[in-house]
Amino acid sequence: MDTNKLMAMLPDIAAFVTVVESGSFTAASQRLGVTPSGVSRQISRLESALNADLLERTTRKQVTTETGKIVYEYSKKIMESAADIVHVTSQDLGEVTGELRIAAPKAFSRRILQPLMLEFLAKYPEVKLRLIVSDEFIDPFGHNLDFVFELTHFPRENLVAKSLGEIKAVLCANKAYLQEHGIPFHPNNLLDHDCLYLNEQPNDNVWLFSKDEDNVKVQVHGRYSVNHSEMRLNAVKEGLGIGIFPEFVVDESIDNGEVLQVLPEWRVNSRYQGEIIMQFPQSKFTPARRRAFIDFMVESMSRNSSHPQSE
Repeated sequence: MDTNKLMAMLPDIAAFVTVVESGSFTAASQRLGVTPSGVSRQISRLESALNADLLERTTRKQVTTETGKIVYEYSKKIMESAADIVHVTSQDLGEVTGELRIAAPKAFSRRILQPLMLEFLAKYPEVKLRLIVSDEFIDPFGHNLDFVFELTHFPRENLVAKSLGEIKAVLCANKAYLQEHGIPFHPNNLLDHDCLYLNEQPNDNVWLFSKDEDNVKVQVHGRYSVNHSEMRLNAVKEGLGIGIFPEFVVDESIDNGEVLQVLPEWRVNSRYQGEIIMQFPQSKFTPARRRAFIDFMVESMSRNSSHPQSE
């Protein structure tokens, strides 16, 4: 599609975003200062240009199609970029407004990110946050994301990466289990124990340990595997075996004596440990909302450095 056709689509894209966000052609027409029939013609024109149905029209409301939902996400970014241009040209660089889309792992989101997001929203009432919780890496370019969090030692090369700290993996069991089955004093002792692991990938039951110059690899086994840290921890508390966790998941349970750390003198090398990396696409201009979020996360994680911060 040539530049002239793309330019002609911009007003229709703006109308489409307004219809989706306002919920109807009538409400959108009031915001845009045109008639409902005029808005309807803009949407039809956009659908023709894209050769796709964006809205399912009924007598009472408009329902966004699956294709329409995808087009809306991209269109929303276009509108936000236009607003950023206005901010740049007007030198209005201090106003923190707009939407941020973030993806992060489940346990990290539940234990660490959730309270910080509430604090960020309270601090910046003009910002909207959209948080996608998934243990799979989500490509920020394909999903229009502003930030992606990972627990890794190998940040993505095509993204800006900012380290916010480091998290360790720990092994835990409850006291009754250890009294019955014995306390492991070496990683090889785990072969005689029930061990709880994710079982998402073929090698999730292969645990690597290091201490000084010693490196040990153990292929553990157990009756119960689950890819949810809270469920895994509950199973450990019930005496089903020795589980592996990011340290922030079990710190409280260790402190109150619900579980005991196993092999504390050994470092566990697994997918449960690594640097807390906040990654985002490179951009010549960083909107105020993104700068505010970066500064907020760096300050917050530094402030809470005495507590583990991510998965």
